[in-house]
Amino acid sequence: MRVYQFTEQPYPDAWRDHGGSLRVNLPNRKCDPTIAADLFHRYYDEWLLADELGFDIMLNEHHQTATCMSSTVIVGLSILARQTKRARLLVLGYPIGHRQDPLRVAEELATVDVVSRGRLDMGFIKGVPYEFPSSNQNPVGVMDRFWEAHDFIVKAMTSHDQPFNWESEHFHYRHVNIWPRPWQQPHPPIWSTTGSKNNARVLGERGYVIATLGTGYNTRALYDVYREGYMSKGRPAPAADRFAYLGLVAVASNEREARERGERVASYLRSAAIVFLPFRNPPGFLSAADNARLMRGETPPRSYTKDRRVIDMRSASVQELIDAAILFCGTPTQVYEQMVDFCEYCGGMGNLLMMGHAGAMSHADTVENLTLFANEVFPRLKQYKQPSATATAA
Repeated sequence: MRVYQFTEQPYPDAWRDHGGSLRVNLPNRKCDPTIAADLFHRYYDEWLLADELGFDIMLNEHHQTATCMSSTVIVGLSILARQTKRARLLVLGYPIGHRQDPLRVAEELATVDVVSRGRLDMGFIKGVPYEFPSSNQNPVGVMDRFWEAHDFIVKAMTSHDQPFNWESEHFHYRHVNIWPRPWQQPHPPIWSTTGSKNNARVLGERGYVIATLGTGYNTRALYDVYREGYMSKGRPAPAADRFAYLGLVAVASNEREARERGERVASYLRSAAIVFLPFRNPPGFLSAADNARLMRGETPPRSYTKDRRVIDMRSASVQELIDAAILFCGTPTQVYEQMVDFCEYCGGMGNLLMMGHAGAMSHADTVENLTLFANEVFPRLKQYKQPSATATAA
């Protein structure tokens, strides 16, 4: 199993003074650039530690929010491509359906892949509903733009003999010839996130890595639909490395300290959805079927424990989050056993996207969390034998 350390690079001071919305319309006068600089330096120090500890690294991008200062993820990728030594760099992700210039995306990511000498994983995502005001895009048709941009980026990265032109509904280029071309051939690995069965099947058909975020014990159903799509193209059952899951992690030498750390890590869940109602679900962002699932409480922030109890991630207790496999929390042995139990339930999962930091955690607290996991949990995960997955749900 590979482990990617992740933080949203928050600006936590604003969380205590947000007036009801941390995204889109929170005035940036609440951001002190000197504090932001200290935070950025701290987060990069923690990623460099993650590299030394043997973790890979995940970065993401959000806009106009105090929950995630990484509004230009290419900056973070560029720094880490040069400063880290061995970690794979996963961008999960790049909201390409919002971007007006996929040629620039192809150039940026190809350059990062070369600077890192082939350590980039490209995560293309739909993005969250709060992004549309800042991207000035229409939620209607976002997935059409997404797949058009995806197809263009792949062609730009894999065309080496001569320039080409591109004409499609949303993008028009007379001359495409990116320099440098990617280090990894034919292109860096592609990942994407989803909570939708329809999208999970599409990702399976394409053979890309599927990542789910906060889906808890609904994850197996998504993985199984992915497996069906994957094998529908004549392939054998997908290996564990095709599956990724984002989980919050709090580990400590005793259970009491771990629970206290778990409360601090869970502060991410308490803050992430604090946004004024008009920005939460713009018309056209979700399909009719996914809107129906949302109203039935079948999608995050609602989740389920293994015994099918319903929880709300924004208000759930640490124990409820553990029971729902949203949070892996406890002593090293407890955390390892929780992760293995979840992995067995899902039928295999080869990539853990570990949120080992959240806004309420100090640098010392984060370092201790990462170091203890690296020394006492990660070695056991590397030795863990993945279950043999089938296309039939457990």
